Amino acid sequence: KGAAGISAILGRSETQECAFYNVSWEKDGTNQSGIESCYGEKDKRQHCFSTWKNHSGAIEMVKQGCWLDDVNCYDSSECVERKENPDVFFCCCEGNMCNEKFHYSPEMIQTTSNPVPPKPDLFPTLLYSLIPAMAVIILVISFWMYHHLKLSYPPLLVPSQDPGLTPPSPLLGQKPLQLLELKARGRFGLVWKAQLLNEHVAVKIFPVQNKQSWQSEYEIYSLSGMKHENILHFIGAEKRGNGVDIELWLITAYHEQGSLTDFLKANVVSWNELCLISQTFVRGLAYLHEDIPNLKDGHKPAVAHRDIKSKNVLVKRDLTACIADFGLALKFEAGKSTGDTHGQVGTRRYMAPEVLEGAISFQRDAFLRIDMYAAGLVLWELASRCTAADGPVDEFCLPFEEEAGLHPSLEDMQDVVVHKKLRPIFREHWLKHTGLAMLFETIEECWDHEAEARLSAGCVEERIISMQRNTNLIAPDDMLSVVTMVTNLDFPPKESSL
Repeated sequence: KGAAGISAILGRSETQECAFYNVSWEKDGTNQSGIESCYGEKDKRQHCFSTWKNHSGAIEMVKQGCWLDDVNCYDSSECVERKENPDVFFCCCEGNMCNEKFHYSPEMIQTTSNPVPPKPDLFPTLLYSLIPAMAVIILVISFWMYHHLKLSYPPLLVPSQDPGLTPPSPLLGQKPLQLLELKARGRFGLVWKAQLLNEHVAVKIFPVQNKQSWQSEYEIYSLSGMKHENILHFIGAEKRGNGVDIELWLITAYHEQGSLTDFLKANVVSWNELCLISQTFVRGLAYLHEDIPNLKDGHKPAVAHRDIKSKNVLVKRDLTACIADFGLALKFEAGKSTGDTHGQVGTRRYMAPEVLEGAISFQRDAFLRIDMYAAGLVLWELASRCTAADGPVDEFCLPFEEEAGLHPSLEDMQDVVVHKKLRPIFREHWLKHTGLAMLFETIEECWDHEAEARLSAGCVEERIISMQRNTNLIAPDDMLSVVTMVTNLDFPPKESSL
């Protein structure tokens, strides 16, 4: 204990080893118990932690190990849980092996022991006589406030309305989650990089007034068959806080490269990199759009994303892509309504002509074709940053940024896309590259003004595989791996759209 105490006083990097335990060691592929060496940034402190459960006095150890810099653990040489009656007990401390022993010592609220002096007999009499009058006044005030203020607040902010039960997250129930760094602010909330034990995850936090978007995204992730390498991996959902301070969390895999927008701003891509990112992006979209019965976990319905853009495509470490952000997505199940659907949703610069005109057919294929229009724009963004052509590579530019600026209004986009029928331009020197010229033809068929003429995602994927093969810029072994990745998928015929 003395060594642990000295270690805490010495400060920042003195926690070097912690007791390790993992109840799910077989599933996670780790040791069951032992000693874990702690690593982290030089200017950050390291801590140890323990989590456990108490089943009627019987202690069940859940996890032990290293814990990142956390002000709640500073200068604590002992591992002590102070919250009252938690579902899962958690403590953290500073100093080598300080989590070998752990305790539960809830903070007790001090109450006064002084007796209340007796009131004169007159007081109860007055109190009882005033209660009816006060009740009437309160009733009148409540009615006035309800009548005049009921439209002033979103209904979800009324404390009496609970945003529904927390979706089950058994994985998170046993694992402490630590927010590390704010990475992005989106339309519906914040995205944080977080630590879930020894791995980084992304946490999307919705304020309670955006409950519907959180609920919608959770429902899409929870559909049968939604686990796919080119769809962002979903870990769990949680509700944090109480009353008006409730926050709704979605926890997913974390990808350090960030969105395709961020990646293309900072990097150019080679021809093979362009093919890899674009192929895996459209493969994810093809899978999302597909209706697949008889999977192990049930029937996967077709899903339309409705907000395809480079900001919602994430780039993994191996330069494959995955699709994220399903807050506006619609699922299409046989015999079931798609629910309360608004046609003009999404991001303006990526809206298809029929969306900008407000002339959508509310049928499944119509929504899938809207996704394909936006996919064409994303592929153009990739092509614009490719080094394959013999000529200069432009700075990153969003679709229609040259034609409509950085913050186009709906009217701006209607004028450019619907009335003038403009599309982002292809530079002349791009078309001298065989592969880029083929890609340009494919992109044109994605963003066709006539929705029925647009290619399906599966067809685009086939085109990109063929395009890469025909340019002969990859080794036979690499080419074989690219081809075999898609041999188990049924593609629509090349001449078909959706």
